[in-house]
Amino acid sequence: MGIGKHQATKITAGSLLVALGIIYGDIGTSPLYTFKAIIGNRPISEILVLGGVSCVFWTLMLQTTIKYVWLTLKADNDGEGGIFSLYSLVRRYGKKMIIPTMLGAAALLADGIITPAVSVTSAVEGLEMIAILDGHLSVVPIVIAIISLVFFLQRFGTQTVGKAFGPIMAIWFSVLLFLGFQEIIIYPEVFKALNPYYAYALLTQYPHGFWLLGAVFLCTTGAEALYSDLGHCGRGNIRITWGFVKTCLVVNYLGQAAWLLHQGETYLDGKNPFFEMMPSWFLLPGILIATFAAIVASQALISGSFTLINEAINLNFWQRVTVKQPSDTKGQIYIPSVNNMLWIGCTLVILYFQTSSKMEAAYGLAITLAMMTTTMLLSYFLLYKLKWNKTLVFLLLLTFAVIELSFFVANIVKFQEGGYITVIVGGLFFAVMYISFYGRKINNRYTNFVDLGRHAARITQLSDDASVPKMVTHLIYLSKADNRGQIEERIIESIFSKRPKRADVYWFFHINRANTPYTLDYDVTELVDDKVIKNRAEYRLQDTAKDGTLFPDHHR
Repeated sequence: MGIGKHQATKITAGSLLVALGIIYGDIGTSPLYTFKAIIGNRPISEILVLGGVSCVFWTLMLQTTIKYVWLTLKADNDGEGGIFSLYSLVRRYGKKMIIPTMLGAAALLADGIITPAVSVTSAVEGLEMIAILDGHLSVVPIVIAIISLVFFLQRFGTQTVGKAFGPIMAIWFSVLLFLGFQEIIIYPEVFKALNPYYAYALLTQYPHGFWLLGAVFLCTTGAEALYSDLGHCGRGNIRITWGFVKTCLVVNYLGQAAWLLHQGETYLDGKNPFFEMMPSWFLLPGILIATFAAIVASQALISGSFTLINEAINLNFWQRVTVKQPSDTKGQIYIPSVNNMLWIGCTLVILYFQTSSKMEAAYGLAITLAMMTTTMLLSYFLLYKLKWNKTLVFLLLLTFAVIELSFFVANIVKFQEGGYITVIVGGLFFAVMYISFYGRKINNRYTNFVDLGRHAARITQLSDDASVPKMVTHLIYLSKADNRGQIEERIIESIFSKRPKRADVYWFFHINRANTPYTLDYDVTELVDDKVIKNRAEYRLQDTAKDGTLFPDHHR
């Protein structure tokens, strides 16, 4: 029997707008700080600027477009994405990948705590460029207030938030396109940076050029969250919108490079190329739009984290916590405990680092581990699920392994600059996952299951024995036994203990949580008519009713 309601994610103008609002906050706001981090306090030169933008372009091409948008989005688990969904698809073929998967997911959650902090702080710091506010503005309280508001809005559902944020991101990417285009017109020679030679020259000829990959990596940190949000928007919506988003990002990075090469100064001196290339009349509106876009960057992290924890619960990698379904759309979930945990983490990061430049220095170390894990799992998926040629899969694995290992080595220097915070937090997340999974396995190892049918006659006899005091009319046990004919031995021992539990009807329930909202599938096995009943149910409802029942008002 079953009750179900499933709304597939279709490609419409509205769904594309929602995808812009949910998916691209992190990667979409990377122009706020990536190029500033690449240049730093180094002398501005052609090899540094063109090499930097060339590295950014080819990172977006190889890492984000080919690996994530083209390849990884193929690996959807009933419409859901994320590293746990990918693992669940290939665990039959890569049983030893369980520990790397936990490490990758923990790293993604830990490093992602910095995403809202660095994005919003970078945008709000732009207000310091306005003369009337310079010296009279305290950035930290404003950032904390904005971050707190974003986390508060999660209880209303990502679909609601996505509808509100979608138009903002459409405006934001249009601004990126406009700002970059106006600078490219002045210095069109910057297009030669698309030649990969300039990236090679920066890494091999520029002094300590290889270590600049730690800053270049900031342009693609949102790629993993993009895959995690697959269930929120659907593959088609992500791929279509990415074409527009990537164009806007590349044009803006080229524009920043063009500004740096023709502005005539030797050092940045703390300036942000993104805000410096804004026309003076557009500075205040531009900073406000950037701030709103940075708020969306927080959303990309949060919704992706909800998906990760939801998948972790399904795989027994996380403790059972409340998971709410604020809307009737598949993938739209809200996890209060995770929301609060991320909010506290983001707030502490803001209070600790204070400025975006310090956050940038610590950002990206742990997430490289998540990307490497995804690459390993993806190779299993392509090889065993899609049946791709082994040589092709090996070449893809080798290519991404070289890229990500290079990023990881370049990011190692961030450990002492604050990266240790994400490593410690990631270790805590990993500990929770490891203990939850292996603790459950140990518990199950010492749980003995017996054939319920063999004890049905004894239970019937106890129920009919008037000499034993009746405890209740209906006695209900929750069971871990998925098999309709099995039950835990300790439940049988509980029924026939020193004080036997006599009842008119004995119910044994096994309950699973489904992935689709408004679902109630169940089957009933009566081992003895109206006496001994085994019930297996799979449910997922929008939310728990106010009176504590499972069904919302409109489904009673």
